[in-house]
Amino acid sequence: MKQEIRIRITVADPPAGVWMKVQKGKDELLDPDGLSDGSLRFEFPINVDLASGTPNFLGKFAQGPKDARFIYVNSGTYAGQHVTCWSRRAKLPLMSVTEDMMRSLLSSSGGTLETTINGTGKDGGPVCASMKGLKWKVAAK
Repeated sequence: MKQEIRIRITVADPPAGVWMKVQKGKDELLDPDGLSDGSLRFEFPINVDLASGTPNFLGKFAQGPKDARFIYVNSGTYAGQHVTCWSRRAKLPLMSVTEDMMRSLLSSSGGTLETTINGTGKDGGPVCASMKGLKWKVAAK
């Protein structure tokens, strides 16, 4: 049972002058929808299959093996910025998303699965590596 849902990722406080984009497939990039209050926002559709009970995210935005899906937020050269010293990717795991969350989202009209990450890492550069403890929530559009 495949369903299309909306994903919203907010990147709070990204480093100034560093491009950030969501990876689509192997070599496509999604630009942010906008910038407000110093944050970047990405919104896009993703498919989810609930046939096995555990959400299985599908499509070009879902990266990794079936039991460890994630979304990449690329920065610097990985985001297409040619003149920069940064080449990083933040890995946003989807495995904490539950079947109950998906059912709640699918029963609401116009709901979105969303998360917020801090765009700046401890070293002052763009955030990178796997985002431990990432929280997803079902939100109204």
